[in-house]
Amino acid sequence: MRSPFADDPGRASDVFVTLGALAEERGTDSAGLALLGGRSGLGGTVLGGPSAGVGGCRVVKGRGRFSGIWRPEFLAELDRAPVALGHTRWATQGSPAEADNASPMVVPGTAAACLDRSARTPAGVVATHNGDIDAADLLSRYALPPAAGTTDSEPLFQLLAGCRTPSDVTRVLEAVVGRVALAWVDRDRPTEVHLARGALSPLAVAVDTDQNIYWASNPAWFRDVERHTRVRFATVVMLREGTYLKVGMERRPGRRDRPEVLMTAAFVPTARDTDMDPRVWTGFSDADAERDRAGLLHRVIEREGGTGGLLTVA
Repeated sequence: MRSPFADDPGRASDVFVTLGALAEERGTDSAGLALLGGRSGLGGTVLGGPSAGVGGCRVVKGRGRFSGIWRPEFLAELDRAPVALGHTRWATQGSPAEADNASPMVVPGTAAACLDRSARTPAGVVATHNGDIDAADLLSRYALPPAAGTTDSEPLFQLLAGCRTPSDVTRVLEAVVGRVALAWVDRDRPTEVHLARGALSPLAVAVDTDQNIYWASNPAWFRDVERHTRVRFATVVMLREGTYLKVGMERRPGRRDRPEVLMTAAFVPTARDTDMDPRVWTGFSDADAERDRAGLLHRVIEREGGTGGLLTVA
C-alpha cells in the first residue's frame, strides 16, 4: 500500500518486485499480481487492459515463477497504483494448469454469499491466500454459488466478498479450519487492504520510512530488501495467529492520507491435527521460526486419519 506523499514511487515499486522474486521460495506453480485503486482522486488512473482489466483493477497471472510473469512495462502502472497485491503459489488443492486457480483471484460478490441479506450485493474482492484449508467444511456450512476454479481458496474468498462488517469477517475467519494467511481488497473500497493470519501460515507486515505498508510470508525478506534496494524499514512485525487488520489511506472518501491501521480484531484460529508441518516456515531463519512457533495459539481438531483430539497449542 503506497503512501501518496512518498517523493519517489519507484522505491515502493522496487520493493514489490523484489518481494515477488523472494516469494518464489514458497511457490513456483503459478504467480500473479493485481494493481488496484488507480483513480483521479487518488493521483492515479483507472488501471486495466483489454485482456486483464477488471473494473479499475489490472490482474496479471500465469503458470511458473513470479519472475516469469513480471514485465518491466508494468512499472508505469505499478508506480501509479495505490495498492498492489502479489502472490506465488505452491499448489495444494486445484490444478496449477488451470488459470482460474491462480492468484490474485477476482471473486465477484453475490447475493448468495452476502452474510447480510438485507444489504446490496457487494462488488466482490481481489484476494490471495497462502495455506491449505478444509473447503468442504465451508461448503457444507454455507450456500455458495458455483466456483470458477477448483481451489480451497475460492469458497473462502466468496464468503469474504459477502462481509460488510468486521464482525462478519471474524465470523468467517473463525469458521476456517486449516492453514491460512490472507490479503484481500474489497472492490467497493480499493484503497483499503484486509490482512488476516489464521492458523500457522505466516504473515509479516512492514512499514518503510516513507510510510508505505507491505506484507509478506517471511520477515527475512524485508532484511533482504534492505540489502538490495534503497528502502529502509521503520517497523517489521510478525502477526500473531488470530489477527485481522484493515489498513487504508482514506479517512474520508477522496482525501489522501498516509496509510495506517484503520482497525484490528482478534479471532480464534483452528487447524487440523495434520497441519503442523515444518514447511510452514520454509526459508525462515532458525531464530525467526523458533520465535514464531513459540507464539502459536490455534486450536487443533482431529480429522479422519489424523493423530489427536481437540487441544490448544500454547
